[in-house]
Amino acid sequence: MRCAGLFFLLIVAPSIASAHPLSQGALDVVVHSDRVSIRARVTVEEVSVTNSATTPGAPPGPWAATGQAAFEQHAAYLAAHLHVLADGKPLAGGVAKVQQPDDAVPDLNQHAIYDLEYGFPAASGKPARIEIRNDVLSDGSFAPGSKWEATYVTRIGVEARAPMEGLLLTSERPIVFDCAGPASSSAGGAGMGSARADQPRMAKEYFLHGVHHILTGYDHLLFISALVLAATTLWDLVKVVTAFTLAHTLTLTLAALNLVHLSEHVVEPLIAGSIVFVAVQNVFWPRRARGWGRLGAAFFFGLFHGLGFAGGLLDAMREMHGTTILLAIAAFSVGVEAGHQMVVLPLFATLKLARQTRPDALARERLSMAAQRLGSIGISLAGLFYLFVALRFSFVPGAAAP
Repeated sequence: MRCAGLFFLLIVAPSIASAHPLSQGALDVVVHSDRVSIRARVTVEEVSVTNSATTPGAPPGPWAATGQAAFEQHAAYLAAHLHVLADGKPLAGGVAKVQQPDDAVPDLNQHAIYDLEYGFPAASGKPARIEIRNDVLSDGSFAPGSKWEATYVTRIGVEARAPMEGLLLTSERPIVFDCAGPASSSAGGAGMGSARADQPRMAKEYFLHGVHHILTGYDHLLFISALVLAATTLWDLVKVVTAFTLAHTLTLTLAALNLVHLSEHVVEPLIAGSIVFVAVQNVFWPRRARGWGRLGAAFFFGLFHGLGFAGGLLDAMREMHGTTILLAIAAFSVGVEAGHQMVVLPLFATLKLARQTRPDALARERLSMAAQRLGSIGISLAGLFYLFVALRFSFVPGAAAP
């Protein structure tokens, strides 16, 4: 019983405290002789979420951003929270242009486009190195103890030279770009010119992003922990993890190929529901949590977790070249699996060692059931909290235009 309680405190509780949902967009960065220009492409949902999280008294959730003022507010916020440094010195930024969606009441998945300008000091000339940092949404919370994380798929280059694409800007990992590079016949300008990719750097960034997405995502951690709690043998573990892996890899791949799309306002509540389902099954029907029914549940809900892994990342990468996208998705997927194994293997090994301290098979079975039930009670309560937050975020009353 003590082992089960220790499991909950060490594995489940920290994951809730450190978790955060993601907001993802795309940046085209061009270094000119007198300035750095950034073209930001963000969803209406990000505009709504940011304005809601950073405006006192605003309703929570994806309330629709309507009117030029809402987009101008978000553009100014973004310009202030994307920090551009030239040779280590910060540049002042401002908004040059705001292009909102054409619809009067735009869909949350439509995009706004902002042109941001960061000027060099007079007579300073073009710098040798540009660094971009991001603290977008660091001052807003999704829920108590649950912070937003904003990431941006970034293409950056010097005017008249081929840009580097596929870089990933996060709050923890800034982008550092050396302005020296081979000349190209491409025309300068945001979003123009043939692009190249630093594949080793890209693979590392997206691998780390996949690991980070899992280790700081309490929804996925809770679900996989509930699966592991019911596995008493290595074969049980291999089967259920394989079913889950096949399912989320399938939908992540289909989403990458633009063959499957489902709104996160449907996906997130379903993921939360999957946590509650497997945890409750562990509590009330623990022996049934090891057969074909559990494998079916792991596969079925894994399909939605795969769409959750994709999130807005795939949409943010849509202007990248096909081979670059495939590399990014492959590296991200490997990172996701590595993150899973960082939880699955230590947790399973700890439970197995705890069972081996019991003198006979009956005592080991009792300990296994106690750990499964007590841990799953904690997971189900955390899942219900997450379900409440996900439903509130997606369907909060008055979530239409403020």
